[in-house]
Amino acid sequence: MRVGLQLPNFTWPGGPGKLAPTLAEIARTADAAGFASLWVMDHFFQIPGMGPAESDMLDSWTTLGFLSGVTQRVKLGTMITGVTYRHPGLLAKMATTLDVLSGGRSYLGIGAAWYEREHKGLGVTFPPRKERFQRLEETLQIVHQMWSGNRGPYEGRYYQLAETMNVPLPLTRPHPPIMVGGGGEQKTLRLAARYGDAVNVFGDPATVKHKYEVLQHWCEVEGRPYEAMERTTLQTARLDPQDGASVESIIERFGAYAQAGVQHIIVNMPNVAYIAPLERFGEHIIPAVASF
Repeated sequence: MRVGLQLPNFTWPGGPGKLAPTLAEIARTADAAGFASLWVMDHFFQIPGMGPAESDMLDSWTTLGFLSGVTQRVKLGTMITGVTYRHPGLLAKMATTLDVLSGGRSYLGIGAAWYEREHKGLGVTFPPRKERFQRLEETLQIVHQMWSGNRGPYEGRYYQLAETMNVPLPLTRPHPPIMVGGGGEQKTLRLAARYGDAVNVFGDPATVKHKYEVLQHWCEVEGRPYEAMERTTLQTARLDPQDGASVESIIERFGAYAQAGVQHIIVNMPNVAYIAPLERFGEHIIPAVASF
C-alpha cells in the first residue's frame, strides 16, 4: 500500500504571509518522508465541512506548479478538478505543462463538479447534473486525443476544437494517469472504467470494497483490465498523542482498507502545518503499510 497526502486547507499559523514557506516545508517533508503523492483540492472557495467559505483557498494548478519546484520525487495532482472550471483544451495543456516541468510526476484528477456556491460566486456556469456528466465524458475524450498526439479536430455536443495540438506531449507515457473522482455506480465508475487509470472513492472499508466491485463490473463491460486501475481512497488521519490517533491505530485502520482492495490511501491531516506528524508518518506508518 502506498500513502498519499492531500492538502484541503491553507488556513495555517502565520496567515497568508507565511503560506508559501509553510507549504514548501510541508511538501519537502512529505517528499522526504516517502509519501507517494501530494494532492490539492480544486476549489475557489473553501468547501462545507472543511471550514468557512471565506477561509484561505489557493488556485490548485498554480499551487501544483509551485509544489513541483520544491519537490523531487512525489507525484502531484488535483483531488479533484471540476469539469466545469476550465475549458478541456486548456485543462489538457495545463496538466501537460505540470507533467513536463515536474519531470513526469503528474496526475489528472477530474470529476463532474458539485459546489454550486463557488460557481455562482465567481460567475462560472453550473449546468444541471446530467449535462455536467456529459461534459465530463467529452473532456475525457479530448484529453485522450490531445495526449495521443492526434492534432485533428474534436466535434462534441458541448465542445468543438478545430486543432487539438499539444506540444510538447507529456513526459509520462502513454499519458499521465487520469483519476476519476467519485463513487457514483451508474455514471462515475463506468466513466472511470472507460477512460480512467485510477479511481478515488470515500467511505468505510465495506463501502469502499463494494465500490471496487462495481468498478470491476464496469471494467468487464468496457473491456478494460480491472487490475490496471489504481484503487485509492481519501481519508482523514490526525496523528497526535494528545487528541488524535496513535501510530498503531492508524496502521490497523490502513490494514482494513488494504483488505478492502485499496492500493493507495490518501490522507488529509488537520495538523499538517506542524510538520512533526508528517515526519512520524514517514518514520513509522509508511514503512509499516508498504507490504499491505
